[in-house]
Amino acid sequence: MAQAKVAPIRSDLDIVIARTLARDTAKALGFGAIDQARIATAVSELARNIFLYAGTGTVTIREIERGGRKGIEIICEDQGPGIADIDLVMQDGYSTSRGMGMGLPGAKRLMDEFDIKSAEGQGTIIHCRKWRT
Repeated sequence: MAQAKVAPIRSDLDIVIARTLARDTAKALGFGAIDQARIATAVSELARNIFLYAGTGTVTIREIERGGRKGIEIICEDQGPGIADIDLVMQDGYSTSRGMGMGLPGAKRLMDEFDIKSAEGQGTIIHCRKWRT
């Protein structure tokens, strides 16, 4: 398996870099154009959240394999303020930034697996995976 790729998130430009890295990795792993776009969009949204709410963090992209299936895993981590109410932020239409982003629920819909853990004052970590069909 290929080495994980880490994109530090510190600026708007880093969001674009993480998105491109995710799309390129998905393409190299044999994902079709539609799934490449889904993965890139989810990464863009998650990286944007890191920048907006935590200021800095990382997006790690790696190839995964489970039961003979190949896929991509995205790990988004920050040491920001954390999320007080995960159930609330996972509701469609909820926004703290009045942004036009699709938020965490949209990113979850674009991926096959999505897990979020957060602790107030300690940060947030999101693992999401997309499996090649």
